[in-house]
Amino acid sequence: MSEQSLVDTAEFPLPRFGQHEAQTISSLVEVDFGGLSDQGHVRANNEDTFLIARFDRTMHALKTNLPTDTYPVCSTETSYGMVVADGMGGHAAGEVASRTAVTALLELVLQTPDWIMRLDDASSDRVVHRLQERVHQIQGALSEKTRADASLAGMGTTLTLAASLGPDLLVAHVGDSRAYLMRDGRLQRLTRDQTLAQGMVDAGIITAEKAATHNLRHVLTGVLSANEKTVPLEVAWFKLVDGDQILVCSDGLTEMVTEATVTEALNQPGPATDICQTLVDLALKAGGKDNVTVVLARYRIPEIVGSV
Repeated sequence: MSEQSLVDTAEFPLPRFGQHEAQTISSLVEVDFGGLSDQGHVRANNEDTFLIARFDRTMHALKTNLPTDTYPVCSTETSYGMVVADGMGGHAAGEVASRTAVTALLELVLQTPDWIMRLDDASSDRVVHRLQERVHQIQGALSEKTRADASLAGMGTTLTLAASLGPDLLVAHVGDSRAYLMRDGRLQRLTRDQTLAQGMVDAGIITAEKAATHNLRHVLTGVLSANEKTVPLEVAWFKLVDGDQILVCSDGLTEMVTEATVTEALNQPGPATDICQTLVDLALKAGGKDNVTVVLARYRIPEIVGSV
């Protein structure tokens, strides 16, 4: 993404009181979601896990003697989250790893007493700090599972998160599951594969085209597991505009389907659920050599939100 696409500091206007409902910036954004996961044609079980969630902070005024023009009857802040985790470890270990990571993350969010529902420079830093803490806590949850069952030793998982609050988008990433932005008919990758092959690309040893088929493209340099002391969590902020689409997927899609074909599918009209089915079908038709998981969000952002 260009620097222009990074989140800008903005002043958030106070809700207008004296109305039946104070419309906050985040509550005006509409999102059409789709999500689908398939075992594929080769794997014995599905080691992918995904989650789509909506989070609301709501106030309803019930009784007061305040003047009616000094408070909102109702006010809501709304955010959305999408997570894809691709487990590994053999037998059922990969499935346990991905499910443990996603459920632990959700539990940690729900246990947080002060959700951050508006963003500025200071709160954005707090979000990143919390994510780093939660990654370590997820590793702790994986360690507990391993101690309880020795057959799970060596299990791990990728984790790719996309969370939106109004027009602000956070992408956090460990491993080689991916997040993409579709804007104005063009697809752009928002994450960097944490693999040995991508490291060779970064070092100028091979080209990105060669990395796509290199035999080291599946060797992860970043993974959530009980054995890793340091996790290379990558976090980035972006600004969404009306009509944007965010795709989060496991490598079961990107190994089987080219980005050009993904672009063609995302350019099709229809609900996000149908597009997810199309993408999964394309991966299965191409061989379905791995579990395939896709989560898609199509955003409708009113002009009043985008201009903030």
